[in-house]
Amino acid sequence: MTADRLELHDLLPAELRRSWVVDGTCPDLDLYSLFRARQIADLHRTAVIDAKGALCYTALDRKVRCLAAGLRDLGIGPGDVVGVQLPNHRGAVIADLALAALGAVALPFPVGRGTLEAECLLRRAEAVAVIAATEHRGFRHAADLVTLAPALPVLRHVIAAGPGAAPGGAVPMAELMRRDPSGFVPARPDPDTAARILVSSGSEAEPKMIAYSHNALAGGRGNFLASLMPDRTPPRCLFLVPLASAFGSNGTAVTLARHGGTLVLLDHFTPEAAVAAVRAHEPTHVLGVPTMVRMILERLEETREELPAPTALVLGGAPLDVTTAAAAAKAFGCPVVNLYGSADGVNCHTGLGTTVPPTDGTGVVAGHPDPRVAEIRIADPDTHEPLPDGDIGEIISRGPMTPLCYVGAPDLDARYRTPDGWVRTGDLGYLDAGSVLHVVGRLKDIVIRGGANISPAEVERELTAHPQVRDVVCVGVPDALMGERLAACVVARGPRPPTLASLGAHLDGRGLERRKHPERLLVLGELPLTAAGKPDRAALRERLAAAAAGRPETGAAAIALLAQAG
Repeated sequence: MTADRLELHDLLPAELRRSWVVDGTCPDLDLYSLFRARQIADLHRTAVIDAKGALCYTALDRKVRCLAAGLRDLGIGPGDVVGVQLPNHRGAVIADLALAALGAVALPFPVGRGTLEAECLLRRAEAVAVIAATEHRGFRHAADLVTLAPALPVLRHVIAAGPGAAPGGAVPMAELMRRDPSGFVPARPDPDTAARILVSSGSEAEPKMIAYSHNALAGGRGNFLASLMPDRTPPRCLFLVPLASAFGSNGTAVTLARHGGTLVLLDHFTPEAAVAAVRAHEPTHVLGVPTMVRMILERLEETREELPAPTALVLGGAPLDVTTAAAAAKAFGCPVVNLYGSADGVNCHTGLGTTVPPTDGTGVVAGHPDPRVAEIRIADPDTHEPLPDGDIGEIISRGPMTPLCYVGAPDLDARYRTPDGWVRTGDLGYLDAGSVLHVVGRLKDIVIRGGANISPAEVERELTAHPQVRDVVCVGVPDALMGERLAACVVARGPRPPTLASLGAHLDGRGLERRKHPERLLVLGELPLTAAGKPDRAALRERLAAAAAGRPETGAAAIALLAQAG
C-alpha cells in the first residue's frame, strides 16, 4: 500500500481475527476466489436474475474478468477505492466481483443519492474511480459525477454504465467489457484486508463509512445467512433493498461468493414488482425492510393473491412491530425473521424456530446472538464495563463480522469503538436469563419535551396496532415553548385517516402516559424513503416544517397538520 493511499487499519486484535480462521468460522479466502470456486463447482447454476433475464455463474465470471481487465488497464489495482452507484442489476454484481478480483475496495452507494453526498463519500474515501449509471429513473449519475471530478483531485475516472451514450469525460463501461479476459490473473488479497466500504446514514451530519474485510463479509455475514439455510441448499435471495446498502452487502459477497446461491434483483422496488418476483422466481429468502412489506401486504389485500412460500422473510433496517410480523407470516406462509443489525457491525436475529418472531412487553425481540456472527454484550455507556443479565445498558458487539474501522474518521473510531475493538451501537437493551437480546431504545434518538425524554420507537410500537394506521414514524419538531414536541407521520389504513384524538385514545388504552402522546399529526399517502429503502426522517421533518408554515408544496401529499391542546 502506497504512502499516499487511504489507510484502513484493523481495530481488532490480530490474534482474535486469526482465531476465527483457525476454528473454521471464516473461510480465509478473498471474495473473488470464493466466487470462482463456486463457479467451478457448478458451471451453469443461475447466479443472477434481473430485468434482462438469467445469467449463469460461468457467463457472469467471464463478464467479471472482462471488466477487471479493463479496470486494470485504467490503472486500478490492489487497495484502490472505487465508488459504485448502480441500481440492482447484473452490472452492480459484475462491478462488485471485478473489484474484488483486482484486490480493490468497493464503495457502493445507492442510486438516488445526490451529488453532494456522492462528493462527500468519494472525497473522504479517496476514491480513484467511480462506476455510475448513465441514466436510471430520471437520474443521470455519471454526468453529475463528471461535473464533480475537478473538485476531487484523487478521482481519475468516471465510468458510465448502462444503456445510452456515456457523457463527455466518462469512460463507457461497455468499452471496458470488451477486453480479452483470457490473460487476466486475479489478485490474491489478504482476506483480512478491506474488500468493501459500507455506508450508513446513521445520525451523523455526514454519512458514516465503515471498512469490512473479505473474511468479515463472507465469514461473519456469511454465517448469518447460513443460519437461515436449514438444509444448506444454495439460497435464491430476492433483495428488495439496494445491493449498495449495508443490508444489501449480503448479496454478492454472501449469497454468491460464500453460498453459491442466486440473486433475484429488482432495479426499483414497488409492491407490484415484488409480488411478481416472488410468484415468478419462488425465492427461498426475501430480504427487505418493514415499510416495504407493509406496502406488499396492502397490495395483497387488494388483489387477494396467494404467494409461494419462501424459507424465510428477513426484515431489518427499522424496528419490526407485532402487527406487521403476524400479517407478513400469514401472507408469505413462512417464518418472519426479525433482523437487528447495522453497518457499524452488529447482527442478531430471531431465526427460523418460530413463524412469528417472539415478543416481550415492548414488542418484537432481537433474538439470540450468534458468536459465529457477532457476540453481544450489555455495557455501562460511560465505563464500557459489562452489566449483568436483565440490566439495561448500551448494546456492544464484537465478532467475525466486526468491521476494520471507520473510513477517514478517527473521531468515529474513538467514539464508537472500545480500546479492545467492541462496537458501540448507541442502542439500549438487555440480555434476559436465556441470553435473548431485547432492544428498548437509543441513547441519542429521543425527543426532549420540556425536559422529559420521549422514545419515538416506543410510541411507534404502540401506534402500529391502531386499526387506521398502516405505517408510522415519529419524529421531534422544534417548539418555542417546550423545546420539542412529538409528531406522528402516518400512512392511513383504509379511506379514513386517524385523528390526533383517536391516536391519543388508542395510546390511553395501551397504557402510554399522556406526556408521550404525539402532539402533531402528518398524514401521507406513502412514507418517503431514503435511497437505502428506510423511512426518510429528515424529509418528514422538512414536510412538517413546510406544513406548519403553510407552504403550498405540501398540498399534494394529503397532509393534515394539527396541534393538540395543552
